[in-house]
Amino acid sequence: MDVTNDWYLVAASLSFLVPAGLVLIGAAGLDPDRAWAAALAGLAAIGLAGMGYWAVGFALQFGGVGLFYSDPGLMGLVWEWSALPANWGSGWGMAGLSGWFLGGEGMTPAAFALFLAHLPWAATAALLPVLALRGRAPAVAALVLALSTGAFLYPLAGNWVQGGGWLAALGRNLGIGHGMVDFGGAGSVFLVAAGVTCAALLVWLPRQSPRALADPNLPTVHLPMLAVVGALLLPVGVLGWSWSNPIQAGIIGELGPLRGSVNSLLFVISGSLIPVLYTWFVTGESDPLMAARGIAAGAIAGLGAGPFITPTAALLVGLLAGGSVPFVTFAVNRLLRLNDMAGIVSMTTIPALLGLISVGFFADGSVGAGWQNTGVGSYLGVTWQGVTGLVAASGFVADFPGQLQAQVIGGVALLVWGFVMASLICVPVAALAHGIEMATAANHTEEQGFVESRSTIGGVDQSNGAVDERVLSPTSPVHPQWVQQEQRTLRE
Repeated sequence: MDVTNDWYLVAASLSFLVPAGLVLIGAAGLDPDRAWAAALAGLAAIGLAGMGYWAVGFALQFGGVGLFYSDPGLMGLVWEWSALPANWGSGWGMAGLSGWFLGGEGMTPAAFALFLAHLPWAATAALLPVLALRGRAPAVAALVLALSTGAFLYPLAGNWVQGGGWLAALGRNLGIGHGMVDFGGAGSVFLVAAGVTCAALLVWLPRQSPRALADPNLPTVHLPMLAVVGALLLPVGVLGWSWSNPIQAGIIGELGPLRGSVNSLLFVISGSLIPVLYTWFVTGESDPLMAARGIAAGAIAGLGAGPFITPTAALLVGLLAGGSVPFVTFAVNRLLRLNDMAGIVSMTTIPALLGLISVGFFADGSVGAGWQNTGVGSYLGVTWQGVTGLVAASGFVADFPGQLQAQVIGGVALLVWGFVMASLICVPVAALAHGIEMATAANHTEEQGFVESRSTIGGVDQSNGAVDERVLSPTSPVHPQWVQQEQRTLRE
């Protein structure tokens, strides 16, 4: 692996356009006050996720990567934990245990390149739930969730796939395809974030009031220019995101980068078509926010499929991913009434699953020979056959349903992981926040009652500062000067 090339620095820098674009698209569906709060919380989430990933996240994700990839630059990262005994086979890794705080002998140029490549992934996974929660959950609770996602939930999921863990080893250990193939983090980033977001939205209510199912009105677009700018940033960011990983760049071959880049653009282009046509058909005019969300959905699906499928298949899957957005938006906001005005669930869940599953059907074997140390040299008896699904290119053998099984297992596992772990975090945090709120309200009520009980002392009415003349009768023991002093004290 040659990490002296400046390309890795450029690609990692461009990758940060992905979270930036998603922030703009998410904020476009919020009212101006919530958009301001969401943008500020998004910046805080990126900062917390970055610190968490630097401290523990990188070690959890790549602490044992040297056991699975024979690159000399990764030989210091060889400590991987597994809950399964050794007689189950090698490669059932579940968490890395070296590289804490980016320190130790294992931190070579290759290791730093890995950190730079995946820091935007951690930031994005932490950012998306925060965008959906601002305005309905306490700020501290949202930031706790962001820190947990960037430091623990995403890195562990990333270890299972990109770090050589148990999902990546399904092919070596069980003979299920090449293991779960997740080229650009559609599963480890966006499915995990979708699961976290769903759990958080279910915990922090209220839901919006019911609306007629036949109501054709779309979600309000408060800031359409934000959606347009965010959609324009995504294609550039996705190209950098896809090719900043030095492990993948070293084994993808000559065809992979060029076909993968073309596929990424086709995913983005086709993702916008159905939302534009659908909104025009339903309301009489195209909706910029729905089109931008369709572009994001296409980009996310493309990160799952990468260069493994043909451009024609990429165009088809992009159409399906973008076309799912208005229907999932309707289901989430109208049927379930979860009020996901940032559109996180609709942009991530179905598109990520479609991108991953498309590998099981449309991967043609031209790219990915030896992917995840499976089928090095030859696969299914064919020399240099790569990741293959149902539709194999000429000269290659179909690997069906093996590869599809690996994709389904991985997608379901990552979605459930995000949902369950986020529920375990959100429920106690929400209960604690509710308890503090109730205690504060009770204390405020007691203070208000105490003030009201003193408001009539000496005949003084605190509501308007008037003095009851009946109390200040000539026979009253209360002197007017004392009443004025008490009134001044109460006002202070």
